[in-house]
Amino acid sequence: MNPAAPRVTINDVAARAGVSKGAVSMAFNNRPGVSRATRQRIFDVARELGWSPHQTARSLSSRRVDIVGLAICRPARLLGLEPFYMEFISGIESVLAERSCSLLLRLVRDLREEISLYEGWWRGKMIGGAILVDFHENDPRVPPLRAAGLPAVAVGHPSLTGGFPSVWTDDATAVAEAVRYLAALGHRRIARVGGPAGLGHSGIRGAAFEAAMAGLGLDGRRQVATGFAGEEGARATRGLLLAPDRPTAIVYDNDIMAVAGAAVAAEMGLTVPDDVSLLAWDDSQLCRLTHPPLSAMSHDVHHFGREVARTLFGVVDGSWEGSLQVPTPSLTPRGSTAPPRRRSAP
Repeated sequence: MNPAAPRVTINDVAARAGVSKGAVSMAFNNRPGVSRATRQRIFDVARELGWSPHQTARSLSSRRVDIVGLAICRPARLLGLEPFYMEFISGIESVLAERSCSLLLRLVRDLREEISLYEGWWRGKMIGGAILVDFHENDPRVPPLRAAGLPAVAVGHPSLTGGFPSVWTDDATAVAEAVRYLAALGHRRIARVGGPAGLGHSGIRGAAFEAAMAGLGLDGRRQVATGFAGEEGARATRGLLLAPDRPTAIVYDNDIMAVAGAAVAAEMGLTVPDDVSLLAWDDSQLCRLTHPPLSAMSHDVHHFGREVARTLFGVVDGSWEGSLQVPTPSLTPRGSTAPPRRRSAP
């Protein structure tokens, strides 16, 4: 008869990862002092050895959340520049801090890696719940993560989230407001620079843009699907402004692309807003620091993150199911929008 395998301890994890016991503790408690690469090495070793900290094991047995998982499919460089996610995460963290909980954040390359990561976190008792973001139509994450029994809150319209409790904003209504505002200023050729076509909220915004333009009888509409990076927003803007029937107004799906668009307009000798009006999604400090400051669809992203975290705790303790709609983004006009200097024919 083989003797029972010895119990794996934090010392074993530290030795295998080549770090101190304190570093293992800091990694699992999401505290500063451990690099991202070292933190990931520690997590990989812990999974390999089948070890999890006692705090996490307690969180699952008592239906409490001590560590929340969040995976984001974005390049690290882009995430660091994107004000939305910084504000969103700060809102989540503010609620977790009130409950002495931690956020386990990981950037992934694709949805397949994200599914594997969440399954590993849940099986390894590393998290007590998760926040799922950036939903796609027929999102492939839904069936395996629901089958795994992962307690999660989805950030997205309920039509996209496959039955997961969701927190969402009414993007379609916000897009319609932006189009009506620009049309009221006299714009007839309005373009939209959107996010990746596969993202569910990009699809919702795109459909709402088409419907709003058609409802106003405006044929001069054009949409470009791109990434959220400034370089991609600049490329899309350049293509739109080089067209013979260039738009007199452009709506962007985030603030980074709108700022890049303003730079392209200046590079081409165009004046904002006289030659082209620009309107950004997700108001931020970036929008207020440009010259002229960018008009934007504004909503309280920090509050949004807080509501997502609160909803997750309700999901775990069984007091919440269904969806929560937070306030719709509203228009904040600034200097980047005005009636076109040369009006296009209706």
